[in-house]
Amino acid sequence: MAISSPRYQKLCKDIQAEIDAHNDIYKSVDSNKPKMVKALGSSEEAVFLQHRLDDMNQRWSDLKAKSANIRAHLEASAERWSRLLGLLEELWRWICMKDEDLAKQMPIGGDVPTLLQQQNHCTVLQSELKEREHLVISTLDQARMFLAEQPIEGPGEPRKNLQPKADLTPEEKAKGLARAIRKQTAEVRERWDRLKGHVVGWHNQVEQALERLQELQSSMDQLDLRLTQAEEAKASWQPVGDLLIDSLQDHIDKTQAFREEVSPLRQDVRMVNELSAGLTPLDIQLSSTASRQLDQLNMRWKFLQVAVEDRLKLLQEAHRDFGPSSQHFLSTSVQLPWQRAVSQNKVPYYINHQTQTTCWDHPKMTELYQSLADLNNVRFSAYRTAMKIRRLQKALCLDLLDLSVAQNTFEQHKLTNNNQLLSVPDVINCLTSIYDGLEQEHKDLVNVPLCVDMCLNWLLNVYDTGRSGMIRVLSMKIGLLSLSKGHLEEKYKFLFSQVASAGDTCDQRQLGLLLHEAIQIPKQLGEVAAFGGSNIEPSVRSCFQHVNNKVELEPRQFVEWMRLEPQSMVWLPVLHRVAAAETAKHQAKCNICKECPIVGFRYRSLKHFNYDVCQSCFFSGRTAKGHKLNYPMVEYCTPTTSGEDMRDFTKVLKNKFRSKKYFAKHPRLGYLPVQTVLEGDNMET
Repeated sequence: MAISSPRYQKLCKDIQAEIDAHNDIYKSVDSNKPKMVKALGSSEEAVFLQHRLDDMNQRWSDLKAKSANIRAHLEASAERWSRLLGLLEELWRWICMKDEDLAKQMPIGGDVPTLLQQQNHCTVLQSELKEREHLVISTLDQARMFLAEQPIEGPGEPRKNLQPKADLTPEEKAKGLARAIRKQTAEVRERWDRLKGHVVGWHNQVEQALERLQELQSSMDQLDLRLTQAEEAKASWQPVGDLLIDSLQDHIDKTQAFREEVSPLRQDVRMVNELSAGLTPLDIQLSSTASRQLDQLNMRWKFLQVAVEDRLKLLQEAHRDFGPSSQHFLSTSVQLPWQRAVSQNKVPYYINHQTQTTCWDHPKMTELYQSLADLNNVRFSAYRTAMKIRRLQKALCLDLLDLSVAQNTFEQHKLTNNNQLLSVPDVINCLTSIYDGLEQEHKDLVNVPLCVDMCLNWLLNVYDTGRSGMIRVLSMKIGLLSLSKGHLEEKYKFLFSQVASAGDTCDQRQLGLLLHEAIQIPKQLGEVAAFGGSNIEPSVRSCFQHVNNKVELEPRQFVEWMRLEPQSMVWLPVLHRVAAAETAKHQAKCNICKECPIVGFRYRSLKHFNYDVCQSCFFSGRTAKGHKLNYPMVEYCTPTTSGEDMRDFTKVLKNKFRSKKYFAKHPRLGYLPVQTVLEGDNMET
């Protein structure tokens, strides 16, 4: 039986009570011992009584010594278990303190420095728990051994025997100590297990949060570095207003390349935001510092995007308004009070601030058209039309443009699809290339802005009367090639090649396209009636009848037909003769106005000898006495040769024997007539 057990303590108490109860008897016997021995004298009974009394004294002394020894052991045992209780209380206080320290660390930090501090605290706490674990376990084992020897008290027992502290018996003190140790042991064990669980769970939370936040912080740092590099590059941009016009396209390309370079940052920003959103399920609230950094990164990315798009927009607008394909440089083509303006579809129009009116035609074009009215007194429509076109050609400086240069320009601008619609800026771009080249060769003759604007005006008048702002590629090609300079038959071939198929042939539809585009030129001048009208089907039929109605037409056959000067195209060869005659001087005198030498066309009569007429008299229909308009005449746009003089002499001699009725019945036509509904006057030559 353990000394500390209540039964042992009760037994010791009972023994002590019996000793205390017999103490008076013992003292009485011990004090009367001499009397009793003396009363018996020296008899054996006296000796026996003395022996018994001595034995009783010895045994009584031993009993009291044992009782005192037991009491000392009990007191020592009580002190030991009191120390155990004190140790348990100390452990409980330490565990409570660490639990409070752990609670102060919560919640999870919102940035890496805070989490590193929490991780360090957790690591230190785990080390302290490991150091204390042996002490806690051994103390709990001691308490368990002590409590195993104690009886299990009912729930009412601790309260039933409560007495004031001063009146507690050793047994009651032992029971109170046992109760205290039991309670403290349970609390220490519960708090210890709970603390260890909290530390493990907290450590896992901190480690997981630290891993996520370190990943987020690393991503934000990398994004910050890349944004800084991009912002430094942006800071080096020159203001758009300070850039040279010629460098605008280069800056547009660089800005677009920069936009492509920074576009991966969009994914980086998205990843950073997704990492931040992934912290919410873990109950991690970003710190104000980290949250502010994240917001700044998003804002910087947004500002960078806006800056790039704004700069690109400004550059493109500047390039559109001031670049090579813009119309800004054309503003100098007019003088005050005129102002050049551009409509929504990029078609130019002109404002007269003095009269407060607007018109589609350039002021110089209006003057040119007014000057063409002077040519209306030319009786023959082919010459009238050709001379009007010649005046247009020279005003537009297209008489300086070689056919091959025009064709090369078309190829440089990749104008291969005839059905493609060109916007006004596209047409301006092509025309600018043409006139820039002409200006290099003829600096004193070519004013690029004026020529581009005038030529654009003419093309729109011919092929876009409704001012839709779109011109077909084929229309522009035919218009420019028709007024370019070059050998006539070479021009025929160039025109044919614009509509020819890959095999260098064309069918009726393709030829119809060519003739339709070409007839628009005299039509715009109001001269279409004399050339068979706008219906080009009779001309197409005439051409294919000339080649025995073959399915396809070859370039050579087209040139042969054009040599016959078909009615719908007669104005083109006449244009070339008009151009050739401009500088021609003939050593002859006009029989009507007496001009000598005759400059321009010279008309020699094939009815009378030495009868010449200048172009002014001929075109106005003036005649000398004895010469009729229906008499045959021959036209020269260059000075005559001796062979031509002899040939004409022979013809005059023949015609001398022909009557007036013969010439009336056989008028000479200056073109190949075609059957059409709308016929013009005969263009007699």
